[in-house]
Amino acid sequence: MEGDPFAVLEGMTIAAFAVGARQGYIYARGEYPMAAERLSHAIRIAREQKFLGDDILGSGFRFDVEVRRGAGAYICGEETALFNSIEGYRGEPRNKPPFPTQSGLFRQPTVVNNVETLINIPEIIWAAVRRTRRLVLANSSGHRLFCVSGSVNRPGVYETPYGPKLRQMIEMAGGVGGTGRLQAVLLGGAAGSFVSHRGTGHAIDI
Repeated sequence: MEGDPFAVLEGMTIAAFAVGARQGYIYARGEYPMAAERLSHAIRIAREQKFLGDDILGSGFRFDVEVRRGAGAYICGEETALFNSIEGYRGEPRNKPPFPTQSGLFRQPTVVNNVETLINIPEIIWAAVRRTRRLVLANSSGHRLFCVSGSVNRPGVYETPYGPKLRQMIEMAGGVGGTGRLQAVLLGGAAGSFVSHRGTGHAIDI
């Protein structure tokens, strides 16, 4: 969102064309003011260049995007809680069914995707499926983004082909910080689970 906001908009527009959507929303949590600013700027430019709006590049297809800011609640990562936040309500999950594809944002059928999925759409189209499948693994092709934080020397978001081991991700982030001793790794953030290094309890080979 900060480095290439146009890729996000392009992916959203292609997805919208595929499903027949006319309006898109980007939900940016309060911790990311730069992302929200750059996306809003990119939307303005895209409208000026007719990549968004009532008649995209004279095709007759109508689609526009709006950035909505959130307060930063972790629960809003759940899709129906995100809907409530965008609509101005408390960010709490809704009961299912109905599911978002039946009744989602503003009670309309809604497709929900994260940024990583959307920015891969233009790449897949340009590279073609055959080339994408050759990139790494037969069953899991392409690249993924991994957020590495905590006691590492270079915390950040890293892009790597599918299939890296935890050890490789830690090395990409400059290795373990502090004493250099790895005790455990939390996978998936606050809702994830811990795995420990061999020799420290329930261990796996990283």
